[in-house]
Amino acid sequence: MVAAESTCRAARGRDRSTPSSVAAADAAAPCAGRVGGTVGPVYVLAVEMELHIPNAHSLKDKRQVVKALVEGARRRFGVAAAEAGRQESWQRSTLGFAIVASSAGQAESVMDDIDRFVWSRGDVEVLSAERTWLE
Repeated sequence: MVAAESTCRAARGRDRSTPSSVAAADAAAPCAGRVGGTVGPVYVLAVEMELHIPNAHSLKDKRQVVKALVEGARRRFGVAAAEAGRQESWQRSTLGFAIVASSAGQAESVMDDIDRFVWSRGDVEVLSAERTWLE
């Protein structure tokens, strides 16, 4: 493992404008996520959901529902989440969620949990959901 750490430290290089105390601390840190100098595969899965929010009678009503979904998904599942479209429409929204995982099964499992989370909300109707694997 010592050889892998020294290879990793040497590959990082040094910025001459970095203070020496920061550079020394950086040199002492092991290479996170590396074993024997290799990195495993990374799987990225995104889902785009088109939603109808029938009880929203203003943008404020809609944004309350959207914020609860986006923040809830971030907090519960550790995913990236955002309203990706239809920001000015009162009763429609497009939400995007993305996960980076070390296995395809793990990514699928988290997205299944997000699907259940969104579908379980009584105040939204899911019109469509499309998953995309990113390369």
